[in-house]
Amino acid sequence: MSDMSDQNQLLVFVVDEDGERLDRFLADQLQDASRSEVQRWVKEERATVGGKPAKASQKLFASDTVTLLRPAAVDVVIEAEDIPLEILYEDADLLVVNKPAGMVTHPAPGQNSGTLVNALLARYPQQAAVGGPERAGIVHRLDRDTSGVLVVAKTAPAFRHLQGQFKRRQVDKTYMALVEGQVEALDGRVEAPIARDPAHRKRMAVISEQRGGRRSVTAFRVVETYRSAVSQRGDHFTLLEIDLLTGRTHQIRVHMAFIKHPVVGDRVYGRSKQLIASPRQFLHARRLAFTQPTTEERIVAEAPLPEDLAAVLENLIVADAGDGRTYLPAVKV
Repeated sequence: MSDMSDQNQLLVFVVDEDGERLDRFLADQLQDASRSEVQRWVKEERATVGGKPAKASQKLFASDTVTLLRPAAVDVVIEAEDIPLEILYEDADLLVVNKPAGMVTHPAPGQNSGTLVNALLARYPQQAAVGGPERAGIVHRLDRDTSGVLVVAKTAPAFRHLQGQFKRRQVDKTYMALVEGQVEALDGRVEAPIARDPAHRKRMAVISEQRGGRRSVTAFRVVETYRSAVSQRGDHFTLLEIDLLTGRTHQIRVHMAFIKHPVVGDRVYGRSKQLIASPRQFLHARRLAFTQPTTEERIVAEAPLPEDLAAVLENLIVADAGDGRTYLPAVKV
């Protein structure tokens, strides 16, 4: 192990369940450290499992003892920025925002401004104390180009409570997605493990659990089918309502591409030359339901489909199923 200064903090944890990766486990335990920070510390040989050096991807088992020699904290300065926020719900413990597309959730190398954290610190300076200034109380993430509902804790107890709900899969997460092709089933479920794509490290892929894939489950329902108003090939598209039953990176995009119905506008997992014009990936976090940490009331927050995605639908024509089936009626989105 490389030399460590006297300012390091020795932390010891005991694992309570099988199957979690070391980096995810430590990030969950620490709460004020990002997963990328944890991965860097593991690479620097600061972590052991059962007294032996470990890799970030190592799977843990119940009763394993994990140690981490955490380096001294470095003061992080994140500027508060007066960026407009749409607040969908707020109480003493939390707030729910409608994150616009194009906004990064957390600051990252090369992206220190214009993030949701910057916006939160301007409106709620006390958020710097909730989970650390880089989190500002944000409990989960949405991709830069995914819009919609996102919950933020305003106190440390609420932060821990909400994190626990996400970890135990007690939060209902519903998305709207427009995908290529006519989805044959009115509703369905994709169960396919996901892991980092070994050939393209910036992408995720369906990988068997034997090769490190993590269980991933996506349920969907058909809202409406469309056809292009301009294509001579009869291209069809399907608007889906999707329940994210697990929370893997890029899960919906990976699963939809896996069943040959990639998300419209997704040039990473879909085609580079899109069948129709879309300003971004057609993916919107429509609804979030969770338990209020203090009152235990069930809160349901919804964000309507934003104008840029609604405009994509306006350029399509509602299509006949073509086989005698009746599709679910269109819903107001």
